[in-house]
Amino acid sequence: MIKRLLIIISIIGVGVIFYDLVTEFQEAPALHPLAERYVRQGPMEVGAANLVTAVVVTYRGLDTLGEVTVLFIAATGVGLLLKRRREHSRDKHHASELVRTGSHVLVSLIFLFGIYIFVNGHLTPGGGFQGGAVIASGALLLFLANPYQELGHRFVSTVESSSGAVYVGLGLSGLFLAGGFLDNSVLSLGTLGQLFSAGTIPLIYTCIGLKVGAELSNVLQHLQEA
Repeated sequence: MIKRLLIIISIIGVGVIFYDLVTEFQEAPALHPLAERYVRQGPMEVGAANLVTAVVVTYRGLDTLGEVTVLFIAATGVGLLLKRRREHSRDKHHASELVRTGSHVLVSLIFLFGIYIFVNGHLTPGGGFQGGAVIASGALLLFLANPYQELGHRFVSTVESSSGAVYVGLGLSGLFLAGGFLDNSVLSLGTLGQLFSAGTIPLIYTCIGLKVGAELSNVLQHLQEA
């Protein structure tokens, strides 16, 4: 009874908090000047058909680098907290035949789909974080199919560290070869809408996708070993 009462009170509290937001919401008559500049000049300056990508990777690229750093710190913290010697005990559950068979078929397709998402992040909705999360979901399926599956800490660490180093290197190259840190015009912008366009944005998103996928997969492996 008390539990239900607390749930009702929580729901009412959330309703009170968002009441003014819902009842007094008014659509903005025009874009903010900064947003309008992004919309009007972004495709020409950056060469990316996906305007969100143009903002995230170039105009606000330092914020994205900070988000990747936060994810790295979180993954490192999980690894330190859950670091234990793995015991191959036989009391762990065994996946069903359906899950094990499905993993053989689907894991490679999941990885391929994740790569597609971050490679085409400058053209279609998606990008490095989304593609990396999809790749990590493939690793999760491996762990569900085989509780004793190991990705190889050295391989995962190499992918994570090398992709992060290349990401920072691409950013620094903009300081010397273009107009600033993470300036994508280091390479030719190409033709808007083509795969090989938008300068270094596809390379940056590839680095982000690999880094995020490796970090999330590493977290899943530590959780599985705990």
